[in-house]
Amino acid sequence: MSYTIRKSTLADLPTILNLRDQAREIMRSYGNTFQWPDGYPRDDMFRKDIEQGGSHVMLDEQGRVVGTFALLPSPEVTYNVIYDGQWLDDEPYYVIHRIASTPESHGILDALLDYCETQVSNIRIDTHEANIIMRKGLEKHGYQYCGIIYLLDGNERLAFQKKLQSRHEASSRT
Repeated sequence: MSYTIRKSTLADLPTILNLRDQAREIMRSYGNTFQWPDGYPRDDMFRKDIEQGGSHVMLDEQGRVVGTFALLPSPEVTYNVIYDGQWLDDEPYYVIHRIASTPESHGILDALLDYCETQVSNIRIDTHEANIIMRKGLEKHGYQYCGIIYLLDGNERLAFQKKLQSRHEASSRT
């Protein structure tokens, strides 16, 4: 399926919050009972993503919002320290957060990673060890496991990074 991706607006917030709740149920159905406990991510986090211009929604071919994610510039405070590994570099990066979709939407992760990789050249992302769907998707897209980070609440996450050849570098070599 093909998706259209656009920046979110505050009018999208109720739909985004509904997607968050659906994503939580998807994770639970696959045995991931640890990630996104009730009340998290908080409503104000999604609002802040929108206000900062980093929130995106994904529309299906009928124009329905079926997915959401945030693509935000560094720094990400929880990425300042990494354990049992290291980041690929210390250069500025973008982070992908708060991916959510409807249960019947397929290919959301592929579509949003493809999109993000056309927008920025250095991407970091983290996920819970139990989020097998995310881990397999990141591996499929060439994200390298870099180590372990800890969220502000102390929960552990697996950290990944993908460094792409920048568009400027690519065009200067042709």
